Amino acid sequence: MSTVERLLAAAKDVWDSYHQHPFVEGLKYGTLDVEKFRRYMIQDYWYLMEYTKVFAVGVAKSQSIETMKTFAKYIQAILDGEVNVHNGYMAEFGISKEELENTPIAQDNRSYTNYMLSVAYKGGEAEVLTAIFSCAYSYEVIARRIVEEVPSAPEHPQYGRWVRGYITPRYTGNNIILKELLDRLTADYTEKQLQYLEEVFVACSRYEAAFWDMAWFGRE
Repeated sequence: MSTVERLLAAAKDVWDSYHQHPFVEGLKYGTLDVEKFRRYMIQDYWYLMEYTKVFAVGVAKSQSIETMKTFAKYIQAILDGEVNVHNGYMAEFGISKEELENTPIAQDNRSYTNYMLSVAYKGGEAEVLTAIFSCAYSYEVIARRIVEEVPSAPEHPQYGRWVRGYITPRYTGNNIILKELLDRLTADYTEKQLQYLEEVFVACSRYEAAFWDMAWFGRE
């Protein structure tokens, strides 16, 4: 069993629960309350700001030029790509720059990103990557399941863009790079080290579930 397979097996129950979450169900069927999605988009923007810093720590912790380039590539992709997409998408939902800047990061969001940064600062390349991977890959898994169950979901006028974004060849290809890198970096890891990675991955997976809860219930 590869490291990635081991991590996914450890968090299986949490990941299975994503698909039944009412927020995800709302995205799938196009029934999600717009205000809940606006709340999600604003918090996701602030999440991305902190998420990018985790990649930056990865650059500092890198032991090879190849790994450094991989982390650096994602920093640029988020800041120049995903954030710009979010800005355009938020405009469609009437989210102004002023509203964005005046909405503080929610406590669940802050707790999640602080945890990732703590893991990154304490660990090495593989620990940074493990903290990152739960978010990166779970969105692809969620979007793929949505399309499997509701093939028309990518064409929904409000939420289709969200679904499409996480099943593009570019996004899924980047996840393949992350998976292969994580397996490679942990090829010689001890059982104790792998158990710690499981702990980090499951914790981040639970934080992902809490993020959906935050968006659904409006926790600040």
